[in-house]
Amino acid sequence: MKVLIVEDDPLHRSYLHEAVRTALPECDFILEASDGTAGEKLAREHRFERIVMDLQMSPRNGIEAARTIWRERPDTSILFWSNYADEANVRGLSRIVPDGAAYGYVLKSASDERLRLALRSIFVESQCVIDREIRGLQQKSQGHAHGFSDSEYEILVDIALGLTDRAIARRRHLSLRSVQNRLQSIYQKLGVQSAVDEPTAEASFNLRTRAVTMAFLRKLLNHSALERAEAELAQWLKR
Repeated sequence: MKVLIVEDDPLHRSYLHEAVRTALPECDFILEASDGTAGEKLAREHRFERIVMDLQMSPRNGIEAARTIWRERPDTSILFWSNYADEANVRGLSRIVPDGAAYGYVLKSASDERLRLALRSIFVESQCVIDREIRGLQQKSQGHAHGFSDSEYEILVDIALGLTDRAIARRRHLSLRSVQNRLQSIYQKLGVQSAVDEPTAEASFNLRTRAVTMAFLRKLLNHSALERAEAELAQWLKR
């Protein structure tokens, strides 16, 4: 068995290396990469089928690296190991996981036993292992528990990118009224609309800017999500 570890922190790489050795005694080959770009290269060269991947890395993060790896080898099993439990990452992953792929999302705060169990479950038994906190975010991202629909989330990202209502309508193939209705729903779900409805507040807030701020505070958006969105926007503008 071969396992690739992709993690930018040397101490975390060492910890993961030991965890893999302990959980998977049948593993006889482990390589390490310090960022997503190096991880993609090693995964391609050595045809790794099992990868442990951090999410927040520079210059290329785990979601972008996993997208490339899964595009080339969709049967690859990947355990994402991250400090961050936020909806931006959950939504980013939901867009790239191939059908039937065994993958996991385990927080770095999880116990040693939890990590070892996840390694065996994903890499040996081909099961999916998602921490309970992440499961709750997945439900929100699917529109449950007052979460955002995919269309609303796309528009939230678009206003963070600075697009006007008319530009959003063109990009998302929606009418201008549909965009504005979705914006109102976004404002309500973020609690922005109720704040502005206060008698003295209307002149104090820009709804769009306030919505983006609240989205960052609630971890609906993060730097990686906007990096991906900016790249996608550049491609759309070229068309």
